[in-house]
Amino acid sequence: MIMPNMIYGTAWKQEDTASLVEEALLCGFKAIDTACQPKHYREDLVGVGLENAIKKGIKREEIFLQTKFTPLSGQDRANMPYEVSDDILIQLEKSFYKSKQNLKVDFIDSYLIHSPFAPLEDLIKVYRTMEEFVTSKEVGQIGISNCYDINLLSYLYDIAKVKPRVIQNRFYAQSDYDKEIREFARQKGIMYQCFWSLTANPHLLKLDEVQTLAKNYKRTVPQIFYKFLNHLGITPLNGTTSKTHMLEDLDIKNFSLEEDEVNSILRYL
Repeated sequence: MIMPNMIYGTAWKQEDTASLVEEALLCGFKAIDTACQPKHYREDLVGVGLENAIKKGIKREEIFLQTKFTPLSGQDRANMPYEVSDDILIQLEKSFYKSKQNLKVDFIDSYLIHSPFAPLEDLIKVYRTMEEFVTSKEVGQIGISNCYDINLLSYLYDIAKVKPRVIQNRFYAQSDYDKEIREFARQKGIMYQCFWSLTANPHLLKLDEVQTLAKNYKRTVPQIFYKFLNHLGITPLNGTTSKTHMLEDLDIKNFSLEEDEVNSILRYL
């Protein structure tokens, strides 16, 4: 299915995860992002929230469901879906099975490597196996998250039989807003997702240009910034816990910015 222009992010929601996922779906979110990483995500409660929303009329086939394989470096060793001693492909197999069990689904729309890891040989083994998930129709598309190395992304793309379709990164000044990576993604048909869009960019939200656009369009500052990201071909994750903000942020589909307005913000990146 086509990836929506905004994704509900479920990190750090803890015991509120199920109710927030249900609320997000009932408000109109069509995409959910999670990970098989108990340290930061309650993927099991994402599954409960999805199940509850489906009982209230939401159709599973209309929801873009994305989760991730988190390597050992990103896990809490006291609470993770595999054993430290497991071979890398056993780690992936256990994590993937656990994700399907948690989410109560047989098909995952988008499956990502949560972050690059060493050795490169193991990273490639994992990616090759994820390609098999696509060919066996258990997964719709694959990709990688937290990858800020253009050379690694380019290498992965070049060797891939099933090309990566998603890169999900933090959108912030320290990485120069991923200009090179975003251009590479645009050229190769890779969708660029971003997280911490608001949190990492308070300086951009305070810009006179953004504040003025919010007043002129009678929209909130986050609405203007999310719409700006969409105009750049970026799909933001949205982790709000407020129903009001959920409805406001989803409403960005009902207006557009002019090219000069987009450029007035873009020059600060």
